[in-house]
Amino acid sequence: MLILQIVVLALIQGITEFLPISSSGHLLLVPALTGWKDQGVLTDVMVHMGSFLAVVVYFWKDCINLTMGFIDMLRGRTNAWGRLALLIVVGTIPAVVVGIILDKIGFMDMVRHMPVIVAWNAIIFGILLYVCDRFGLSIRRMADMTWTPALIIGVAQAVAIIPGVSRSGITMTAARALGFERPEAARFAFLLGIPAIAGAGVLHLGEAAATGVTITIPMILTMVLTFFVALGTITVLMKLVRHVSFLPFAIYRVALGVVLLAMIYSGMPLGAVN
Repeated sequence: MLILQIVVLALIQGITEFLPISSSGHLLLVPALTGWKDQGVLTDVMVHMGSFLAVVVYFWKDCINLTMGFIDMLRGRTNAWGRLALLIVVGTIPAVVVGIILDKIGFMDMVRHMPVIVAWNAIIFGILLYVCDRFGLSIRRMADMTWTPALIIGVAQAVAIIPGVSRSGITMTAARALGFERPEAARFAFLLGIPAIAGAGVLHLGEAAATGVTITIPMILTMVLTFFVALGTITVLMKLVRHVSFLPFAIYRVALGVVLLAMIYSGMPLGAVN
C-alpha cells in the first residue's frame, strides 16, 4: 500500500469507528472513490484491531473492573461489575451468531463492491439515529441495564455487520430508544463493541493464517496509526455527547447517502473497485 493510502485508511477508521457514521461503510468507499485497489478484508481487520486497542486503553478502568467482576461471578460472588460483564456477553451473542452465518455464506465478500448499500443505510439509519435521540427519554443509566435492553442493543449491533449501518451508531440509537442517557448510551456501545471487534479480528486473523496470508508492515503501520486516531476520537466524542445531540451525525449520514446515490444513479463511475 502507498503511504497516502495507509494514512487515509487509518484516519477514516480511527474517526468513523466510534462516531455513529459507519467505519465499514467508509472503508468500502475508499477504493470506490479513489480508484485504489481494494485494501482487502485483512487490512480492514487490522484497522479495526487498532480501534479495539484504543477503546480498551480509553476505558481501561472499566475493562479491569469488568474482568475482575466476571471472575468474581465465576467464583459465585455477585457484584455490579460482574453483572454488567455478563450483560455485555449476552449482548455480544447476536453479533457472533449473525457474523458467523454471514461469513460462511460469503456475504461480506459479496457486498464489498456495492456502495449503493452503504448509501441507503447511511440515510435510513441516520434518520433513525436522529429520531431516537430526539424523542428518546433520558431516564436510564448504566446501572439500570438489564437482560432485555442488553439483548435488544446486542441484536442492533448484529445488524451493523451490514456496511453503512454503523456499529456504534445503531447501538447508541437502540440505547437512546430504550431511554438511556446519551453519555451512557455511548459508553455501553463502546464497551459492548470490545468483545465483538476482538472476536471478529481473531476469527479473520486465524483464517488468514490458515490460508497462508501474511500480515505486512504496511498493515501494522495502519493499525498503529488507527489506534492513535481512534483514541483521540473517543476522547472528543465522550466530551461532545454530554452537551451535543446526535443531530450533526445524522445530517452527515443523510448528506453522504444522498450524494452517493446521486453519483450512482447518474452513472458517475466510483473508481476501480477490484
